[in-house]
Amino acid sequence: MKKTLIQGIITIALFFSTWFILNQVDWMTFFNAHKVADRTEKKLGELFWDIYKKSEKENLNPFVVNTVDSIVSKICKKNGINKQQIKVHIFDNDETNAFALLDGHLLIYSGLVLASDNQEELSGVICHELAHIQLNHVMKKLIKEVGLSVLISMTTGQDGTQIIKETAKLLSSSAFDRGLEKEADIKAIEYLINAKINPEPFANFLYKLSQDEHEAMKYLSWARTHPDSKERAEYIITHTAKYYENRSSNYEQILSMNTWKTLKENLKK
Repeated sequence: MKKTLIQGIITIALFFSTWFILNQVDWMTFFNAHKVADRTEKKLGELFWDIYKKSEKENLNPFVVNTVDSIVSKICKKNGINKQQIKVHIFDNDETNAFALLDGHLLIYSGLVLASDNQEELSGVICHELAHIQLNHVMKKLIKEVGLSVLISMTTGQDGTQIIKETAKLLSSSAFDRGLEKEADIKAIEYLINAKINPEPFANFLYKLSQDEHEAMKYLSWARTHPDSKERAEYIITHTAKYYENRSSNYEQILSMNTWKTLKENLKK
């Protein structure tokens, strides 16, 4: 009995000693995993972007591009995000949608801009998608739903075009899990407040998604990929309250009212 007890203690001690030693090793560096992941992400970003630019009509109107880009630039500047790594694309598409691809591609549909009652709502959605990019949620989502080995095989030409198309479609049509969505929401609030943009309209936008089915049809695309909208709106408002006690005096608008109006007029053409 005593011998068995001693053997058990030794086994437990060896287990925890081994666990401790293994945790001291930087396995990501040891296997050069960061470089592999970066190369895979960049290549996948190029493949997915190539699919979207061939299947969608990109809006290249200088006024539209520069106006939306000015919103993204302000948010990036105030939050220490390298704007050079963010590639903004506006598509002429009636769907109310925006989503992130790998390698910093941010796709915004004209329908989203037109459905936004004000520039703050649009800014909130942009911040949310930037958060997905900065927090590497896109890669995490693909690894979970597709698998790393399949993703790597895509970059080496071992998987067909159809699989790449179906995988790209996941990014615009299926939701992130609840944990990643909440993380992106909270980071979006931080981005908005750092840029001195009122975050409450973003919460209002989410409330609109949770209204009756007829009203929500206008926002179906973004609602489908961003579930639990009412709950998210509520914790956005709660989380926002932690930043400022008297918030309203700190907020600014990136665009003039005339510029915002002209932007929407250009997208209606």
